[in-house]
Amino acid sequence: MSHATTTDLYEATMALSYLREGMTRQATFSLFVRDLPRGRGFLVSAGLEPILGFLTEFEVTEGDARDFASALGRSEQDVQALVGLRFDGEVRAVPEGRIVLHGEPLLEITAPLPQAQIVETWLLSQISHQTAVASKAARCVLAAADHPVIDFSLRRGHGPEAGMQAARVSAMVGFAGTSNVAAALRWKTPASGTMAHSYIEAFGDEEAAFLAFARSTPGPVTLLVDTYDTVNGVMTAARVLNTLHRGSGCAVRLDSGDLGALARETRGLLDRSGLPEVAVIASGGLDEYRINHLVRSNAPIDVYAVGTKVGTSSDAPYLDSAYKLVEYDGKPVMKLSAAKVTAPGRKQILRADGLDDVIALADEEVPDGREQVLQKVMSEGRRITEPDTLARAHQRFLEDLAALPRDARRIEEPKPPLPATSARLSKLTSDVRSQLEKDIEQRRARRTGRRDAGVPHASRAADDPGQLSYRRSGRR
Repeated sequence: MSHATTTDLYEATMALSYLREGMTRQATFSLFVRDLPRGRGFLVSAGLEPILGFLTEFEVTEGDARDFASALGRSEQDVQALVGLRFDGEVRAVPEGRIVLHGEPLLEITAPLPQAQIVETWLLSQISHQTAVASKAARCVLAAADHPVIDFSLRRGHGPEAGMQAARVSAMVGFAGTSNVAAALRWKTPASGTMAHSYIEAFGDEEAAFLAFARSTPGPVTLLVDTYDTVNGVMTAARVLNTLHRGSGCAVRLDSGDLGALARETRGLLDRSGLPEVAVIASGGLDEYRINHLVRSNAPIDVYAVGTKVGTSSDAPYLDSAYKLVEYDGKPVMKLSAAKVTAPGRKQILRADGLDDVIALADEEVPDGREQVLQKVMSEGRRITEPDTLARAHQRFLEDLAALPRDARRIEEPKPPLPATSARLSKLTSDVRSQLEKDIEQRRARRTGRRDAGVPHASRAADDPGQLSYRRSGRR
C-alpha cells in the first residue's frame, strides 16, 4: 500500500483544489494536543523519527494518481496535478523523549500549502498513537519505582505495526525489554519471554513441562506457575530448579489472582527452598495503577510485565490532537469554532527549569534561562540532523522527568502544569480574532443590508481573545 494514498480522502481533494487555484505559497500547520487526557500530568513526545523518514520519501506517483482518481470518481487526467507532488518543506519539532504540556505544539510544518495539507493524516496518526502509548508507558516506569518493566503488548495491540511502535516507545521511556522479537532485533533491545499455559497443558503434568522447558533452555529459565494451582506450581518449580541446579537468573511468573498475596507466598516458598536468588515476575492485566498499588504495598515482585492496557493506552486510547493551519503566505490565521479556537502564527516553546514553559511566537527572543524546545530537523525536504537514537531520546526523557513537578508525576490524580502564553502571542491572537470578527460582520451586513458593519457582537468581543487553552501571561 502506498504511503501517499494512506490518507483521508479530503486531504487529496483539498491538495488538488489548491494546485488548481494556484494556492501554493508557504503554509504553516501546527500539530498539538488540545487537552491532556484525564489522569495524565504530562505527555511524552514520540513518533518524530518515523515521520521524518515518511516525509523524506513522500511522493505521489502515477500509480497513486490512478488510485486517487478511482477513489474520487474522476478521470486520471483530472488528478494529474498531484503527480510528482513531494515534500520539500521545513519541520520544527519537539525531539522524541521530551515532555510536553497542555496545548504545546509537538511539531510545525512549513511547506507549500498542498504539500503541508496532504501529509496531515499520516502525521496525526503517527504522533497521536505513539505519544499516547509513550506517555502511558512512562507512567508505568514511574509506578514501578526502579523495578524493571517489560513490554508484552504485541499480541493484544491494534495490529503488528502498533505493536512495533509500542515496543519502540516503551524502550524510549525506560522499559527493560520486550517480548516482540522483531522489535528487539530492530532496536537492539533485550528480548524477554517465558512460556504459555498451553505449553504446560500440552504435557498434562506440570513437573514434566518444567523439566522439558528447562532442558531446552540453556541458562536462566522462567517458569509459569499458575496454570493449575499457584502454590503447588511454585513448589514444583522450586523442586525442578533445585534438581537441575538452576537458580541464579531464573524466575517464576505469576499471571493471575491476587498478585500481591501470591507474590508474598511465592517469595516465602522460594526462600525456604533455598532459592532466594530466583525472581518473581508479575503479569496479567497490569497498568500503572495496579503496579503503583503493588509497589506501595511492598509486594515482593521483582519484574512487571505489561501488555494490553499499556500497548493500547486503555484508559486514554486517543489524544485530542489537531493539525491546524496557523499561517498562510506570511499572514497569521486562526479558527474561531466554539471550543476549538486555535492561536495564530508559528510557535515556539520557551522552557525554564521545572518545566516552566511559555508558548511564544517562533521569532521571539529567547530570554536568559530559557531554551527553545522545538528544533529544526528538516529543511527543503531533507533532514538536517543525524538519525536519532533511542538512547538519546531516553536521556532526554530522564532529564525532563527529573525536572517535572512532583504533582505532575503522581499516578493518582496528577496535577499537570500549565504553560503560559507570551504577551506577543496573546496580542496577535486578539488582533487576528478582532479582524476576523470585523470581516465576518461586514460580510453579514452586506448580505442583510445592515449599516453597523464592522461592529463585533458584544458577546464575542467580551470573550478572552483566542480562548487559548493555556494560561495567559505577560512573561516573555
